[in-house]
Amino acid sequence: MKSIYKSYSTFCSKLRQQQLLRQLPKTRQFRYDFSSNDYLGLSQHPALIQAAIAMADKSGVGSKASRLIASDQAVFHALEHSIAQYKHSQAALIFSSGFQANISVLSALLDSKVLGAAPLVFADRLNHASMHVACQLSHIKQQRFYHADYDHLRYLLEKHKSSTQPKFILTESVFGMDGDQACLSTLIDLAKKYNAMLYVDEAHATGLLGKQGYGLTEDYGSEIDVSMGTFSKALGGSGAYVACSHVLKRYFINRCQGFIFSTAPSLMQVAAMQAAWELVPDLQPQAKALMQQAERCRATLQSLGFDTGLSSTHIIPIIFKEPEKTLKAQAFLARRGIRVSAIRPPSVGPNQSRLRIALNVNHTEEAILALIEGLTEYRKHQL
Repeated sequence: MKSIYKSYSTFCSKLRQQQLLRQLPKTRQFRYDFSSNDYLGLSQHPALIQAAIAMADKSGVGSKASRLIASDQAVFHALEHSIAQYKHSQAALIFSSGFQANISVLSALLDSKVLGAAPLVFADRLNHASMHVACQLSHIKQQRFYHADYDHLRYLLEKHKSSTQPKFILTESVFGMDGDQACLSTLIDLAKKYNAMLYVDEAHATGLLGKQGYGLTEDYGSEIDVSMGTFSKALGGSGAYVACSHVLKRYFINRCQGFIFSTAPSLMQVAAMQAAWELVPDLQPQAKALMQQAERCRATLQSLGFDTGLSSTHIIPIIFKEPEKTLKAQAFLARRGIRVSAIRPPSVGPNQSRLRIALNVNHTEEAILALIEGLTEYRKHQL
């Protein structure tokens, strides 16, 4: 082994000692699965499958090149038009993944050379890793405000109100590890008062929340400068979008490296996502029922003494704090045929290790009862 490999091996060994080493899970069947982000069950929906097959029969499985070189197609524009229409924005642009979209769009927006000065970025501490990475790539030191603490955000904005540097506020609408929601009306007011651009990640809200289910930013239209969402969660596929102004779309096409230098998303995937997008309004009764089911599940867990944090949606954390306890709880449930995700640092902060329960419309009362009984038995086992 080359000597340089020792450094990588040592790094992984330290993670193992701290119960933080990630490993790909073994393939196995579980009776109940609470780890999936397929919140509406659309990954198996016949309309999406048929749309993908029809497009594959017509155009093949790959898009062959980037959109700027040779691969711009009518299906891309149709989906972008639909997104802009229902997000009440002027325009939209699609990407191959949410991580790619956040990194590409934010690093383009925060370009000091384009802006003429280093921007001031005010970011919720619990934003997705891709948003933090984008700031790192842009050599930006974030002004991080305490999670959903808008008094702290206001304090930071007020502290820098005399600065002529461009200002940006970054947040998720539904936080993927905690399941709580940002107060967008407050953030909009602060963005207006301090002349800041507001960027909202809607990955876990798209398809489930908003008047027609297109995310919390749907209700605010152009008051949100950039709304990013994914197709890979409630919409059951892959890829992502940003909804924005015409000016920003033109800029992104010319400045987002992840868009410029990446092969375009598969046409069959885009066709499937068009089908998913069109289904969203009709699925809102199921989405509302899911939120009601989550409320009942959360209340039961809390009554049993489990810490579910600030969750108010279909994502319910069960916070054990310590990685070792979290992994033991996950393994205990797995032996009972129940799959849950064990989330540890750096995906969450120190002493915030937790099981992440992701409820979807296909979870029956029987499944949730099995989960609750399993957790109750685990607690008895530990006492």
